Amino acid sequence: MFSSIPEEVKEKFENAIATVMTETRIPGLSVALVKENQVVYARGFGARNLKDNLPATPQTLYGIGSCTKSFTALAIMQLAEQGKLNVRDPVSKYLPLKIGNKDDPITIHHLLTHSSGMPNLGEAETIITRMNEIYDIWIPASSFEDLMLHINSASGEVATKPAERFFYLNEGYALLGEIIERVSGMKYQIYVKEKILKPLKMNRSTFLKEEFEKDPDIMTPYFVQSKEGKMTITPAQHPFHKFVYAPGGLISSVMELANYLVATMNNGVFEDAKILDASLLMEMQKLHITTETNGKTLALGSRGKEGYGYGWAVLEDFLGHKSVSHSGSTAVSSAYLAFIPDLKIGIAAAANVGSTPVPLLRGALAFLMGKDPEKEMPFFEREKKLGMLVGTYETYKGVNKASVVKKGGLLYLEIKEKYMESSDPLIPETEKIEEFKFHIVTETGDKMPVEFKVDSAGKIDLYVERNRYHKIRSGA
Repeated sequence: MFSSIPEEVKEKFENAIATVMTETRIPGLSVALVKENQVVYARGFGARNLKDNLPATPQTLYGIGSCTKSFTALAIMQLAEQGKLNVRDPVSKYLPLKIGNKDDPITIHHLLTHSSGMPNLGEAETIITRMNEIYDIWIPASSFEDLMLHINSASGEVATKPAERFFYLNEGYALLGEIIERVSGMKYQIYVKEKILKPLKMNRSTFLKEEFEKDPDIMTPYFVQSKEGKMTITPAQHPFHKFVYAPGGLISSVMELANYLVATMNNGVFEDAKILDASLLMEMQKLHITTETNGKTLALGSRGKEGYGYGWAVLEDFLGHKSVSHSGSTAVSSAYLAFIPDLKIGIAAAANVGSTPVPLLRGALAFLMGKDPEKEMPFFEREKKLGMLVGTYETYKGVNKASVVKKGGLLYLEIKEKYMESSDPLIPETEKIEEFKFHIVTETGDKMPVEFKVDSAGKIDLYVERNRYHKIRSGA
């Protein structure tokens, strides 16, 4: 299975995975790499269950969150192929949707591409918190009538005309699930199982709690939270609910998701099954609407437009090739699917916490392309440079102390003294992170320079206003 992955590449990738899991508190993570219609690498890392220290495996079942959206979009395209609907049909043809303009109605196409003009309405957040017995959102959200009431009463929230702007909308995919049921005459989860999962031999993949719980190799989902400066990991519940199914309710393993990737990269064909005509599959992978990224993808080594197709995010130029991907999170589990269509390489990954290390996993695609992610993708060099600044600092004879910590994509300068306490994001002054020049915004709105100096021996000093701090310890 691993013959096409050089040993040094595999070792480098696995070490990077272990490091990220340690830094971000991921209990369990599973990965499968696909090349030329075959799984060329598969491994589980860490624990699928911390209490019993059960290992994660390539067969472990995880909630894949919004990676489910491409399955929902595929089901819609199957029904379109059968002539049972048209993606240009108004949603109101199938459901009692009242928002929008009658002369320019919201269509199935707009729901597929998150281009309805409607921003997030919070339905997914409501269900996820409720399933984990967190009762602080009191929106009625228990029936189809509740769902339609919630959406239709939000007419004042419509921000643009359809197709003008990308707004990621889970409610839109919940509506697509309802359309699938009404057009096919089958429950959504049964349709997907019969028409997609079974042909792809994804026999353990499911939406149903009872099927999940009887499987011997399943994740325990976890909440990862920061409390009083410390990371806590708490067992949680996957949100099994009909309104979650179509936007993000599928549970699967990376090995079964690998079958899905093979079919998606092979004109809809997996072994002796064909799930969709190649032309319609290409329509799903076409960039239909661009998304504003403000340079985000440049840090990941891309130079092209980024946008959304039907259930897939599309990047026109990732290291010289088009990439198609989707991440997913249920807040207590997560997944990432990505592939390079013309090279027929892909990755499936899943974790039992709310986020997967997407940049690192994209780096695996670079490995499969024969490239070094650290050289080709600026993200890795940036993370390395920022990481070296993280630690504890103090001034002459330890009179004043400060810490530099990393939260998300930013460094924060934290000062905790008897007479003052602050936590300020360090805003880079230039795109060249190696210059180590930042600023913080003061209470008066002024920019205060913050600069790090690294000498030839690797010693680091931090200059903030009148103070010169010396780094005395690395790490958070």
